[in-house]
Amino acid sequence: MKKIIFYSYLKCSTCRKAAKWLKSKDIQFQLFDIVKEPPLVNYLNLAIKQYSDDKKRIFNTRGKAFKTLDLDINSLSSEEIIQLLLSDGKLIKRPFLIYEGKKVILGFNEIEYAKQFM
Repeated sequence: MKKIIFYSYLKCSTCRKAAKWLKSKDIQFQLFDIVKEPPLVNYLNLAIKQYSDDKKRIFNTRGKAFKTLDLDINSLSSEEIIQLLLSDGKLIKRPFLIYEGKKVILGFNEIEYAKQFM
């Protein structure tokens, strides 16, 4: 069985679409509330490494929490980014999936999900 850790926000329609898609394909996942339990530091490090060319992709740039920040994300160190993300789970792009403990998938794109999980 594929191990999927799914960080979601209850009020996020994109998260609900992603969860519905996974369930429709009988793909099991472990669900966490991204606000109450942000991703573990090692998962955030994995995301930073995977998206090192565009660290801003890890952030929920359309959310209110991000819009109140006045930061150049690319000027921050990995440690500073992690502390910022841990301070408010709403800053993190969601859904935030960890696949097999090795790959981070941000947001929901049905084609990308199909490539990964089918």
